[in-house]
Amino acid sequence: MKKIERFSRGMGIGGWLTNYKRFKVLPENKRIDITIGDLEHFESYITERDIKYIAALGLDHIRLGFDQIVIEESPYKYRACILKNLHDFVDWCEKYKIRPILNMHKAIGNYCDVASKVGLLDDPELCNRFVAVWDMLEDEFANDNEVMFELLNEVVERDSIKWNSLAKKTIDVIRKKNSERYIIVGCGHWGSPPGLDTLDTYDDDFVIYTFHTYNPFEFTHQRGLLQEGPLYYNREMPWPCDDMERYRLCYELNGNLHEFDDNYWGATKLDIEFIRKAFEPAVRFIERHPDKILWCGEFGTIRHARMEWRQNWMRDVITVIKENDMPYSVWNYLSTPNDGNRFSLVDDDRREILSAEMHAIILGNV
Repeated sequence: MKKIERFSRGMGIGGWLTNYKRFKVLPENKRIDITIGDLEHFESYITERDIKYIAALGLDHIRLGFDQIVIEESPYKYRACILKNLHDFVDWCEKYKIRPILNMHKAIGNYCDVASKVGLLDDPELCNRFVAVWDMLEDEFANDNEVMFELLNEVVERDSIKWNSLAKKTIDVIRKKNSERYIIVGCGHWGSPPGLDTLDTYDDDFVIYTFHTYNPFEFTHQRGLLQEGPLYYNREMPWPCDDMERYRLCYELNGNLHEFDDNYWGATKLDIEFIRKAFEPAVRFIERHPDKILWCGEFGTIRHARMEWRQNWMRDVITVIKENDMPYSVWNYLSTPNDGNRFSLVDDDRREILSAEMHAIILGNV
């Protein structure tokens, strides 16, 4: 697989310009508002110190999520203060020799937390607004090709067919202005590996492809506050684990919404072999497209899972990633207290990595 400088092992930042509060818990008529408190949060939550620390950990890129309702003051009008945040972030990354990636984490119409009466991919005007954000950002960063653009986080469509059209339109608009911008395109099925089977590829050396993994969801989101199944089940889920009944009960409470052909593909134990099974669509993609770059752009575990289990799962995932020679980015540096799915890898107050073992694992020293 082709290699890109400063694009082998990275970390995501949520909680700053995305996931800083959960709109789902607010009344529908208030979900899209940005308040004075929100603006104060944007100004203070992440600083140069955080970027310096991530670079000092030995990571080489940072994936920064931002939400459309944060950057967009109104259709086709953008908040100058948020653009300043993005420019500050890019400047800090370049100061500490770490590659910046700008990721549209929640687009209007493509995430349950953001109020929308219609899905992004079914609304021409929402599609136009989506493309316009990236057209504007290309103008903002026209002189800096170190910045990568990740078009959209976790396309919620079950497959990528509708998304392929919007992705191509967005790429074409960027390419009219910049032929060498690295553009990252994710897949449908909430960005999980099966979505790669229906994702279009391009005759373009500057397009990168991506997927996420949280398999099994019952482990990575155990006792989470935002999904009915884990919240209701409220049970610790070890990793590795041979108590399949513990997992199957939770799976059924989640509505059996995962990509398994049957209940955990008939597994009798959850360990690294299960992770390898979950990665099969990604391996197929690499085999079909050996000239393309496939990036595992997001994976992690909810923070209140036991540290030993978090480390075990992270070690297994990164082992499988390295077996397939993929670049990767772990999720997440720091989550706000009101993020119901806290995936933090650093302590809230000191903002230091939670364990020396976890540090070694995320560096790939598995």
